[in-house]
Amino acid sequence: MRDVEVLVVGAGLAGLRALYGFRAEGFETLVLEASDEVGGVWNHNRYPGARCDVESYDYSYSFSKELEQEWRWTERYPTQPEILRYINHVADRFALRQDIEFQARVDVARFDEATATWEVEVQDGRRFRCRFLVLCLGQLSAPKLPHYPGQDSFAGETIVSATWPKDRGVDFTGKRVGILGTGSSGMQMTPVIAQTAAHVTVFQRTANYSVPAANAPLDDEEDRQVKANYAARRDLMRNSPTGLGFLPGKTKTLDVPEEEREAVFEKAYHRLGFGFALAYPDILLDEKANDAATEFLKRKIGERVSDPDLRRKLVPDNHRFGTRRPSVDSGYYEAFSRDNVELADIRAHPIVSFTQDGIITDIKHHELDVVIYATGFDALTGSILKPDIRGRGGLRLRDKWAGGPLTHFGIGTSGFPNMLIVGGPGSPSVLSNVMVSIEEQVDWFVAFLCHLRECGVGEVEVTEAAEQEWTAHVQERARETLYMTADSFYNGGELPGKPRVFMPYSGGVRNYRRLLQAAATNGYTGFELRPVPKAVEVAHDH
Repeated sequence: MRDVEVLVVGAGLAGLRALYGFRAEGFETLVLEASDEVGGVWNHNRYPGARCDVESYDYSYSFSKELEQEWRWTERYPTQPEILRYINHVADRFALRQDIEFQARVDVARFDEATATWEVEVQDGRRFRCRFLVLCLGQLSAPKLPHYPGQDSFAGETIVSATWPKDRGVDFTGKRVGILGTGSSGMQMTPVIAQTAAHVTVFQRTANYSVPAANAPLDDEEDRQVKANYAARRDLMRNSPTGLGFLPGKTKTLDVPEEEREAVFEKAYHRLGFGFALAYPDILLDEKANDAATEFLKRKIGERVSDPDLRRKLVPDNHRFGTRRPSVDSGYYEAFSRDNVELADIRAHPIVSFTQDGIITDIKHHELDVVIYATGFDALTGSILKPDIRGRGGLRLRDKWAGGPLTHFGIGTSGFPNMLIVGGPGSPSVLSNVMVSIEEQVDWFVAFLCHLRECGVGEVEVTEAAEQEWTAHVQERARETLYMTADSFYNGGELPGKPRVFMPYSGGVRNYRRLLQAAATNGYTGFELRPVPKAVEVAHDH
């Protein structure tokens, strides 16, 4: 069994940042990564058209000024290959790989009360022991798949967008392709695959809102200007509601003339991506304000679809804009004007079964050579609950969270001492630029562990009162918004039987940061700090 001070699970953006931060303060740190490479979701989501919906300059680390200046982004919204190159550059530049164990998928993690340590076992039997267990497993990294009769009988190729084959290319030339799902993955891949496939059928259960990516190459002058003013840009991001590089105005949607509002919407539509939701501060708070934004977007989608019947199917009609995660696309709606692209509305005409050569709905047999599942994730809790994590008294985390996640700040839960979560439920996570939230939390964790080391604390645990108060606060802030008016992965609506509670913190990145800072200033309120167990002290003395 290998002993380390801090054991980080996951070598994606969060795990690498945690490794860098803890190691810089002298903590012996090791990362366990299930894959054979760094990158997390950006190592696995290699589907055609995969691209980030946050601008490249903002979707990057801020811990190194040298890194900021030397890395040259090529596009406003970076593609998956470019993001993965960036992640690999960071891992190499800061010699992070030397402290990563690859192909080490965590099966079991148990807290040993006698020694206040975690014992962790990976699939191949390797075992590790650590003082602090830090989970960096991602919010959207546990794929969910639908279940239909006859799925196993399909003789063609089956691909899951979130685990796209990386050891070989996928050639769609001349093939009949079925894409299940119209979230970000489905919307991004459809126009790309349609360029070479013989035929593409998009199976749509729920029409989604999407805003044009407004992507463009980054020229040298823009690169120079951003890098000359990076500090101010970062400060603006940290003090914004979402961690994006701009603040919403203070004027409410309906407090301006219709002509002015239309101009603001038009400008946001062509530049801000999913930040369109911040064109006015009350779009996600007030029904009438949201109606104005929703009607604008329905009109814009309609303008991109020429066929009246298709337009009716592609324009969302069962939820408000922003209450489900909106997408950012590059030619999704326009793809349906191609002769080789077809929409199958499976809400109106459900899938009956799979066959050896396709999918049958209640009105048609769609003959297919390839089926792609772009059906999303068991969000926020799915990846955390995959391992068998057992805390004090053998309590299983999946049992404790059976009615919904209970956390303090989204970073810890009572009954599980010395366990910290980056981007967990109860933190801004998917409602923010995740890079800003990752760095905020990791820096806070590092300072916290430094404080514990200085004070001789061996065990730290969230109090039940703190997690109850914070969880109630998360729900209270959500009720101030329109988020609970629709089923979404924000509130457990993406999976049958999943607890219907709102999981991310909707109070904003700025407010969250202030609350974290206040907790630290007041002696890390909400955490019980305990000395090193006597059994451990005696062992060390001998």
